[in-house]
Amino acid sequence: MSSQLSDGKKTSAHPVVTPGSPGGKGRQRLRTVEEIALRFSMIWVLIAVIILARAYYPGFFEYGNIKNLLSQNAALGMVALAMTFVIICGGFDLSVGGTVVLASVLYAGFSNDHSLMVAFLMTLAIGLFVGLFNAIAVTVLKVNAFVATLASSSLVTAAALIYSDSGPVASRNPKFNEFGTGDLLGVPKVGWVLIITFVLGALVLARSVYGRSIYAVGGNYEAARLAGIRANLVRGSTYLLTGAAAATAGVMLASRTGIGQPQVVGDFTLGSIAIVIIGGTSLLGGEGALWRTGIGLLIVATLRNLFDSLALGSDVQMLVEGTIVLLAVALDSYTRRRRT
Repeated sequence: MSSQLSDGKKTSAHPVVTPGSPGGKGRQRLRTVEEIALRFSMIWVLIAVIILARAYYPGFFEYGNIKNLLSQNAALGMVALAMTFVIICGGFDLSVGGTVVLASVLYAGFSNDHSLMVAFLMTLAIGLFVGLFNAIAVTVLKVNAFVATLASSSLVTAAALIYSDSGPVASRNPKFNEFGTGDLLGVPKVGWVLIITFVLGALVLARSVYGRSIYAVGGNYEAARLAGIRANLVRGSTYLLTGAAAATAGVMLASRTGIGQPQVVGDFTLGSIAIVIIGGTSLLGGEGALWRTGIGLLIVATLRNLFDSLALGSDVQMLVEGTIVLLAVALDSYTRRRRT
């Protein structure tokens, strides 16, 4: 039964559960627990993956394996870190794989004629130029980010293939491998770079005006612009970050393997995006965090380490990673529906 109010709304004859009532408090607690479980769902996934890895690979927690795991995934982690900024800001960057390739062969080539520091700075400048190209295309020319960065990916990959003559570029510098294979206090140097960059990036994203501007632009571009935020400048700057991060990743990769390798595009592009999505950063922009990307990186790195130890093929790896990405996107959609 129900009664009609003067404004046309109906009231139910059944008792209403208010927040102050015992039933209301119970439902509030249940909802809070469910929200916490959803918010940190990828942490539970990481724990499950680590337990699985330990069960099937007894040497997983050995020092040598952890060190190797960090060294192998540092370059990919650098790209995923910067990709987090772009996606939160409402953008997308498909050019990172091509930029890694270009940086890899350029750094190896530059090191033959210059010191390693000069070679790194020259390579970094190229990465920033690619990022600037993407920024101008997206914010000034108003080209769709997917199309603009897909086009620039083709351009920089072609440049890498032309420079390297479609083959590996070797360095004659005797110290070329020191950065990629060396240790500092028992931790790989590339690992230190990744960890420090993650900490600094997390602080910038969570505590700075720039970080808050990124969330604002990604959440509602027009509202951020009307609020006085230089939205184009903020969004464009995130592409400079991905350019710089991809160039650094290329340097890491070349230094670790000893050569500039022009054939690693797909793994860095799709892998970095997968890591960000798995961590829980929304593809729609305005939501996410670097600690989430860190969780995503640990999940992917642990799975790949487990697959390598079991000598499983890349097809199994792609199947598992694709399934996790799909579940992460579905979870994000479900969480958004609950809030609205």
